[in-house]
Amino acid sequence: MAQKNGPKTAALGRRTRSKGGGAAADVAIPLDCDGVTLRFGTRNVGLTNLRKLFFPEVGLTKGDLLRYYAAVAPVLIPHIRDRAMVMKRYPNGAAGEFFFMKRTPAGAPEWLRTCRVDHGDEKFIDFPVIDDLPALLWVINLGCIDLNPWYARCDDVDRPDYLHFDLDPVKDPRKGKTAFEAVCETALEVKRGLDAIKMPSFAKTTGSNGIHVYVPIVRGPLQKEVWRFAKAFAQALAAHRPDLITAEYKIAKRPAGRVLVDYNQNAWGQTLASVYSVRPTPRATVSAPVTWKEVERGIALEDFRLDNMPARINKAGDLWAPLLAKTGRVKLDRFV
Repeated sequence: MAQKNGPKTAALGRRTRSKGGGAAADVAIPLDCDGVTLRFGTRNVGLTNLRKLFFPEVGLTKGDLLRYYAAVAPVLIPHIRDRAMVMKRYPNGAAGEFFFMKRTPAGAPEWLRTCRVDHGDEKFIDFPVIDDLPALLWVINLGCIDLNPWYARCDDVDRPDYLHFDLDPVKDPRKGKTAFEAVCETALEVKRGLDAIKMPSFAKTTGSNGIHVYVPIVRGPLQKEVWRFAKAFAQALAAHRPDLITAEYKIAKRPAGRVLVDYNQNAWGQTLASVYSVRPTPRATVSAPVTWKEVERGIALEDFRLDNMPARINKAGDLWAPLLAKTGRVKLDRFV
């Protein structure tokens, strides 16, 4: 792999091996120029505006963002591979305007794989797919800070292989946002509820305001059926802890100061930021997998950032590796 368009290059770091498997990507993205073309065999990926500030509060550039994703690629890519990717583009960094893009833009490289999804009325959209490092860097270079993959894989976009709950604080006009401690308490309530029906669960910070709780399932039920189960579970949990939790669909009816257990993100076509995604926050926080013991002890969203996540992965491995396994998945059919 060779680089050009820059007089000098700075190595991303020594090749390391983590407990999660795979070596850190051995790719050099320069610090002292604005553009570079990386070669991966016969494939070229042009990277641009490398010195442009993307996180001004902490002085991190677009190049830093690309270096981060190259570093975590070995653990990230297995979680997003073979899924349509919705692009959320921030051309001027985290504090700038953003826009969503589903269709793979004109001028995409010929080698980039796409996933065609039928949206009805003979409307088909070809989403980009990130199966490897060149595709990952190409998408991030578009100004995508976080990654938003579909819940189902490309060979059957109607049948997901996990369900999830998006836990978000409801604003309280008297106190500001609900304390993140309440979000952690809610996550533990979700875990206890899932434990009671013998469903394994895995948590990650959203990197923004809350926590995501995921359950690996055997692919089979339609996305609508997964949504229906998630709705019933969230409503039962809210009835059990009305002092803490709401599952109210309408924003205006959500009680202030509660934590929303959002089941609607399980609807067809919805997406959430993937595990290991950087989020467009001032400190470049990351959607980080966490253990339930960490949630019990107490965590803060700012604990997990672009600058420290590679070291955490190298030490702990991929805490979400079980979500990739064929074994240990729940047969949701018996519930829906």
